[in-house]
Amino acid sequence: MADEQEIMCKLESIKEIRNKTLQMEKIKARLKAEFEALESEERHLKEYKQEMDLLLQEKMAHVEELRLIHADINVMENTIKQSENDLNKLLESTRRLHDEYKPLKEHVDALRMTLGLQRLPDLCEEEEKLSLEPVCHATNRFIEMRLYVLFAKPRVGHGTPKSQNGSKMNEEQVKG
Repeated sequence: MADEQEIMCKLESIKEIRNKTLQMEKIKARLKAEFEALESEERHLKEYKQEMDLLLQEKMAHVEELRLIHADINVMENTIKQSENDLNKLLESTRRLHDEYKPLKEHVDALRMTLGLQRLPDLCEEEEKLSLEPVCHATNRFIEMRLYVLFAKPRVGHGTPKSQNGSKMNEEQVKG
């Protein structure tokens, strides 16, 4: 009986070894799966960091691009201001020359008329480049209005004397 009991004890030990071995194999399989998941997650994390680095580089490239665009905008604003200043100076110079030209032309026309000669043609009749009308079609409204005010011919009003044929005359025609 002692042999039987010893055999039963050994069988119980073998059964426990078998159960513990199965339990150990299950844990070993889970551990292997966890290591694979860990390696996979490490690879993903590395990929995420690489993608983040690429995104940050792209962001910095866009920031630089925006900085360059802002710099270009500032240059264009300064160029436009300078061009507007140059245009205003030219307009003022043109107005002064026109103011100089007008009385001189009137005087020359008066002298020609005393000799029986025809009046000289007006600027707009002489050359298209000297015509003030195309200048008035400038794209800038401010400049357009300024040109109109500077170079507009006086309009004939209600109190303006009429010529012999009944048409209204401006002051220049009345004097001449």
